Amino acid sequence: MITVIGSINLDLIANVARLPEPGETVAGSTFSSAPGGKGANQALAASRAGGDVRMIGAVGQDSFADQALNLLRQAGIDLASVRDSHATTGTALILVAASGENVIAVIPGANATVLPGDVAAADLQPGEHVLLQHEIPAKTVRAALAAARERGAVSLLNTAPFLPESADTLGLADYVIANETEFDLYAEALALEGASRGDKMLAFAKRFTSTLIVTLGKDGAIATVDGELLRVSAPEITPVDTVGAGDTFCGYLAAALDSGLELEEAMCRATVAGSLACLKSGAQPSIPHATEVDEAMAG
Repeated sequence: MITVIGSINLDLIANVARLPEPGETVAGSTFSSAPGGKGANQALAASRAGGDVRMIGAVGQDSFADQALNLLRQAGIDLASVRDSHATTGTALILVAASGENVIAVIPGANATVLPGDVAAADLQPGEHVLLQHEIPAKTVRAALAAARERGAVSLLNTAPFLPESADTLGLADYVIANETEFDLYAEALALEGASRGDKMLAFAKRFTSTLIVTLGKDGAIATVDGELLRVSAPEITPVDTVGAGDTFCGYLAAALDSGLELEEAMCRATVAGSLACLKSGAQPSIPHATEVDEAMAG
């Protein structure tokens, strides 16, 4: 079982030739909306990877809620613990450049009402995998990490978005997943020593018991294992939209670990899945199914 505790959004997406500079207006070409939110994205990815998934979160009592939950329902994810909130459904405003790069502004809305009490009601079980991100209140993330440890569940914390005040909570997770920019910022916040990113990752591993995984985009991913660095490569692609890559990686990693795969194999599978997610537009619509990942890995 994989329990995802996190955000549920509706993404509002505009495509532009290039991302604007501060204070600049650029013309867009197309607009679309799609279900999103890091929690929901990762839950869908874990489900499409073959995992048995439940989602804990909140949506508003508005027209965006059904759209935000649509693909999760279609996937058969357990939504019994998704509450209706007095706040509006969370939204993300996304600009996607022709290069595939993006900038995102997130309005939490109902996600800010996901509280430690929701974690307590979840009744976490020994051995299940609990996947978290930083788009719900920090106190809720901390409560979930503590509950997972107390109950014997395996916790995975995706550090996005970067929150300097949460740096000291990273060590509470069994697995910490950060992209290279986030890790560099946390390394500074934690005053990790080292001349290179790899050195700082090893310094993190000496300070905490967590397994640290840093995603590197087209260069794959790297993890700390037994005082050494484990590297996996990514397939070469021409990206269309990178917005769903990180969440796809996290969901596939959680599902792979939950199925019993060793870390290196789980990372390889998650890296391929994240790369495939860059070939389509939108966070959730771009998440590949397990059969697509199987085919890519076999090829």
